[in-house]
Amino acid sequence: MAPPPNSDDPTGLNDAGLVARPRGGDNAPPLTISEVSALLKRTVEDRFGFVRLRGELSGVKRAASGHFYCALKDDGALIDGVMWKGNAARLNFRAEDGLEVIATGKLTTYPGRSKYQIVIDSMELAGEGALLALLEKTRARLAGEGLFDAGRKRRLPFLPQVIGVVTSPTGAVIRDILHRLADRFPTHVIVWPVLVQGNGAAEQVAAAVRGFSAVEPGGPVPRPDVVIVARGGGSIEDLWSFNEEAVVRAIAECTIPVISAVGHETDTTLADFAADRRAPTPTAAAEMAVPVRADLAFTLADLASRQRRAVYRPVELGRERLAARVRMMPRPENLLQPQAQRLDELSERLRRALGDRSAKGRERLAGAAARLSPSLLTRAATEAQRRLDRARLTSALIERPLRQGADRLGALTRVMSQLHPEKPLERGYAIIRDSGGRALTNRADAAREPALTMQFRDGTLDAVPTTGTPPPPQPTPQPSRKRSPGAGPVQDDLFT
Repeated sequence: MAPPPNSDDPTGLNDAGLVARPRGGDNAPPLTISEVSALLKRTVEDRFGFVRLRGELSGVKRAASGHFYCALKDDGALIDGVMWKGNAARLNFRAEDGLEVIATGKLTTYPGRSKYQIVIDSMELAGEGALLALLEKTRARLAGEGLFDAGRKRRLPFLPQVIGVVTSPTGAVIRDILHRLADRFPTHVIVWPVLVQGNGAAEQVAAAVRGFSAVEPGGPVPRPDVVIVARGGGSIEDLWSFNEEAVVRAIAECTIPVISAVGHETDTTLADFAADRRAPTPTAAAEMAVPVRADLAFTLADLASRQRRAVYRPVELGRERLAARVRMMPRPENLLQPQAQRLDELSERLRRALGDRSAKGRERLAGAAARLSPSLLTRAATEAQRRLDRARLTSALIERPLRQGADRLGALTRVMSQLHPEKPLERGYAIIRDSGGRALTNRADAAREPALTMQFRDGTLDAVPTTGTPPPPQPTPQPSRKRSPGAGPVQDDLFT
């Protein structure tokens, strides 16, 4: 049983009991933690429904959901901040640690951690100094990645067939570019319309540069040979879209040479560092992109004239040298005079030699004719007849070779008859042949044949080989016949 209440403490606050009990007239019931958190949340939001805070960003991070979390701090305090996905997408700059900003929103509490925080609706850089600090910080970071290296800059094509322009279609920039191109060298121009300042401008410019880079050669849309990213002059806030990292990376990754023409000569953006060439003005970008057509025509005409002179000059020199050599050459008749004279001399010598040879031939013929007479011919015929009579033919000269040949032929015939393979058949031998007519010389070959042929002197006999050798036949004993005394002659047995 609980002790009675202390009369000196009617409220029971000093009661040492372990279980809380309601007291009469008590108008302060205990609150839950959620109730207290809800009361605090309404109080803070009612009192600080709209605030503008200036501070330095710290712990900046973006969640996968797209929400933006950070902390704002100064020298003496720190407050957490959150910007929901829709507002975070409208930020005009890349929020980083160390930037001084002015955040607009409302204060609220986060019951889960008993903290208060600011829900940021919009965020701006705290002055131009903060903007320049962000610009320098971004420039140093991208330069460290090598996006601004001079070694990756590409040369512009000398005479592009198609030029892509990324700019606003309603501004004076595109008119200046088209007018300058028409004056210098009319070229096919493709304009990709984009916003050049404000929310979403950086994303549109980056998408346009990547779109030109993705155009395939030979497709329905001609692929540009050079891309011009252009905008007129303005303040640093107006040109800030061309300092965004998305634009810088798109220009650096573009596979087409890019000319940056943002602002006037004194304006510099990070897009200028990433581009292959920087033009001080959009008009200067058009001048960089194409040459002057009249200058090209004059240059071509001059080159054609020089080419003609270069071609004709060797011909002219050749003609001059040929004429000089012709003047130095002797006349054709002068060259042929010695040969003509020699030909006349040889002709005369040939005529005299033929006459002399004919005369000598006639002399030899006359001498030979003088030596030919009937008595000489008769004497020669008589001598030939005498030699023929002395050469008598006898039959022994013919019979002796024939007899020697017959003897050799008889000897060969006797040897052939002795070596003939069928000669042993006359002495009782036989030749064993297989079914193909081949002579067999051993028993193993004969045993493997299904049929054999035995050739004798007077013919052949077919035989079948057997595996064993049959025993020789035994003689049949003859019954003895005894002759009785006095019997007559015994008749011979018909089966013996």
